[in-house]
Amino acid sequence: MAGEATKGNGASSYGAESIQILEGLAAVRKRPAMYIGSTDTRGLHHLINEVVDNSIDEALRGACTFVEVTLGKDGTCTVTDNGGGIPVEIHPRYKRPTLEIVMTVLHAGGKFDKNTYKISGGLHGVGVHVVNALAEFLEARVKRNGKTYFQRFERGTPKAPIQEEGEAQDTGTSIRFKPDAEIFETVHFEKSVVEHRLRELAFLNPEVTIHFKDEREDYNTTFHYSGGLSEYVLELNQNKNALFTPPITIYVNRQNVEVEIALQYDDGYNEVLFSYANNIPTVDGGSHVAGFRAALTRSLNDYARTRGFIKGEKEGVTGEDVREGLTAVVTVKLLEPQFEGQTKGRLGNSEVKGIVESVVNDKLTEFLEENPSKAQAIISKALQAAEAREAARKARELTRRKGLLEGSMLPGKLADCHSRDPSKSELFIVEGDSAGGSAKQGRNREFQAVLPLRGKILNVEKARLDKMLQNEQITNLITVIGTNIGDEFDLSRLRYHQIIIMTDADVDGSHIRTLLLTFFYRKMHDLIEKGHIYIALPPLFRVAKGKEVHYAFSDEERDQIVRDFGGMRGVTIQRYKGLGEMNPEQLWETTMRPDSRTMLKVNIEDAERANQLFNILMGELVEPRREYIQTHAHEVTNLDI
Repeated sequence: MAGEATKGNGASSYGAESIQILEGLAAVRKRPAMYIGSTDTRGLHHLINEVVDNSIDEALRGACTFVEVTLGKDGTCTVTDNGGGIPVEIHPRYKRPTLEIVMTVLHAGGKFDKNTYKISGGLHGVGVHVVNALAEFLEARVKRNGKTYFQRFERGTPKAPIQEEGEAQDTGTSIRFKPDAEIFETVHFEKSVVEHRLRELAFLNPEVTIHFKDEREDYNTTFHYSGGLSEYVLELNQNKNALFTPPITIYVNRQNVEVEIALQYDDGYNEVLFSYANNIPTVDGGSHVAGFRAALTRSLNDYARTRGFIKGEKEGVTGEDVREGLTAVVTVKLLEPQFEGQTKGRLGNSEVKGIVESVVNDKLTEFLEENPSKAQAIISKALQAAEAREAARKARELTRRKGLLEGSMLPGKLADCHSRDPSKSELFIVEGDSAGGSAKQGRNREFQAVLPLRGKILNVEKARLDKMLQNEQITNLITVIGTNIGDEFDLSRLRYHQIIIMTDADVDGSHIRTLLLTFFYRKMHDLIEKGHIYIALPPLFRVAKGKEVHYAFSDEERDQIVRDFGGMRGVTIQRYKGLGEMNPEQLWETTMRPDSRTMLKVNIEDAERANQLFNILMGELVEPRREYIQTHAHEVTNLDI
């Protein structure tokens, strides 16, 4: 009947009283992920980034030269700068102290005033307000107008009016906060994550000195890089054979957009590019990166044709060719950047592409004309890459004719699963036929596939694409995973959403795991970025007494089990030197069964550090590898020789 309310599923309870209006910072506490991306460790560290970015914004307007970040033993973080200090005066419109408004009202701040902050990273007006909302407590101390002011907040609410503490000789702001354990999955700040971001900011802002202290470890260090981006690129390339030095540097302010770039080539095959907009890492690139890449390809092609390196109607070099062996840092600073989301992963300003493209084309052409020997080295490198690309194209055609790479013919060693739903399917990559046999017998055939590898795969850090496609182990991996690689990579064709590396806990197993991680990081980076790569953790020991059996993943865990048994009498301990020593049932129970296994998800929190680590471990230079191994040898556990 028309107009009659239908009961069921709570439909009749929806009315005006159901509409909630979240006042002030309550919306942030209700939906924190909307503002900081997540409530895991990434979101936790985003709090520090928001506060530090405010200090760096002070530096961008010429008001700050020093920033100090301290991780306290009590779980707090304190960020102090010598900027102008947050205003404390009564706001003429809201009739409340400006500091209190900045800390408690969303979308309030100086970043919307183009006269105060011409360039800023925190343009959404939610930075420090969100930190305040998601903190158990936050204390703001401001030096301004010759005095020091203090105010404390708890979960976003002021606990008392602003207090005047005394005289001040200088200006600045200090924010001390403790993240709220009611909000975050973890409230432990990782020293390495914080330190990496501060180093990054010091490279990007050579006029600023950044001091970092971790009182939990009695650790402190200072970052100041007067060489800026050039010094940044040199550090990224410290374990490579550069084709020339110093790096090429570009700085131009055009149409109110500051474009700054440093780039250098090495004799390797991988591209390393970090990009920023207003000091914010744009991990997904954007218009500035598109402009840089377009200009790089165009400039090198034009120069190569003008100088006779490419003759007649011969095809020029592609973007993929000119980026082989390239390390570059691309940064822009602009008035009103348009980011995708508050975490700002991609720059969307369409006008920036044309500006960057024009700047790079002008300055790079000028460099090539003035430095013919360096220009020849770059062009020769690109032409060699083009030859290898053509060889790779032929290799692809050959493998496709054989039915590979397109997934129409899967390798015979693959034991596939029945499910055709990638979101429910897993692929275990194991070493050798013995472990492969146990895994194939022990798995759940419905959703678990197994691909045994024969020996160690090719080290892709030292190989071009054409050589990779001649390697059976590599082509098997590419075919089974389904996404292809390089410019043809397509994540939507991923056949298994969980790819699990399952190797022995010995030297060979560790080497194979590193080779596989190198392959995924260099050739299928998005699999790591999107959380599809895992490392299985098989037990090292089987400890039994009578019919009672336990598995231990470390020497300490083994010893504790023995103590729990009351001593060694009647206890048998089996040390697993390889997965093949486990029978299928044991492998299933300990390592493959979803509700009882332990796995590590592979994350790249620090892309720069990961890049350098793969350079050291898998690159051509022996001495850096030896030094690294000697330095970190004491950190190695579960090592079989």
